[in-house]
Amino acid sequence: MKITDHVTNAKGKTLFSFELLPPVKGKSITDIYDAIDPLMEFNPPFIDVTYHREDYIYKQHDNGLLEKVSYRKRPGTVAICAAIMNKYKVDAVPHLICGGFTKEETENALIDLQFLGIDNVLVLRGDARHADSTFIPTPGGHAYATDLLGQVNDMNNGKYLFEDHSAFQTDFCIGVAGYPEKHFEAPNLKADFKYLKQKVDMGAEFIVTQMFFDNAKYCDFVAQCRANGINVPIIPGLKPITSSKQLISLPKIFHIDLPEDLTEAIQECKNEKDVKEVGIEWMIQQCKELIKVGAPVLHFYTMSNPEPTKRIARAVF
Repeated sequence: MKITDHVTNAKGKTLFSFELLPPVKGKSITDIYDAIDPLMEFNPPFIDVTYHREDYIYKQHDNGLLEKVSYRKRPGTVAICAAIMNKYKVDAVPHLICGGFTKEETENALIDLQFLGIDNVLVLRGDARHADSTFIPTPGGHAYATDLLGQVNDMNNGKYLFEDHSAFQTDFCIGVAGYPEKHFEAPNLKADFKYLKQKVDMGAEFIVTQMFFDNAKYCDFVAQCRANGINVPIIPGLKPITSSKQLISLPKIFHIDLPEDLTEAIQECKNEKDVKEVGIEWMIQQCKELIKVGAPVLHFYTMSNPEPTKRIARAVF
């Protein structure tokens, strides 16, 4: 079922969903199940599965020369989505990213997803490789999320890369990312909304936001979206702070602000256990407020660690 149908069928009730990471190479599907099982009591209608681009390592040969070798740390998104749908009978939402994939590889992945009965995709540009200061497109791939979205939408209309298949149209419900505090590469908020409106006009049917810790920013973002003619469901992305290190890492990596009250409360904690408690309690209050303002779904970035999210969901749902 499409995300938009889940939201419509809920008739105003806020739903619960979450995102998880594919396990690193060498681990098994049981690691995925261990991350999902504790959260199934909250009846998620869908579960997101992230995709990760290739990275590089340098392999030293006997002659002293270094060889740049491409590798993938977390394989298996399409297979994991199939396993989730088979075991839990819920919808899986794979992320599609530009980095690390050619247009042909993307088309093949979409064909596989359609074959498996997967109805939803979340289209993202993706991050730069660790060794790159900026995002570098893969040769033969897409440079922007709008280009990737266009390819998915083309297939929904029966237009493939090298031929048209009007009788074999896909029917993906396409989601895109939204940034309540502005995408860090956008020159200003006006430009950010312009690009987001472009994605919706191209066929995006729902938005999932970057994490935030101030609900006023989500509410302002929704209001500005509506003022800019963006009327699709806007799903807040959420993640509780669980360690003091995140006071530095989250703003640095995700280009977000942390409220002064939250920061001060964490700085006053005597140990990491207390930090975790503060972070979870803050998120519980955030979630209760988001339900009151009509958020369609509370979507948690679990990082495949279900315990904090489980505690929050039990207090909220």
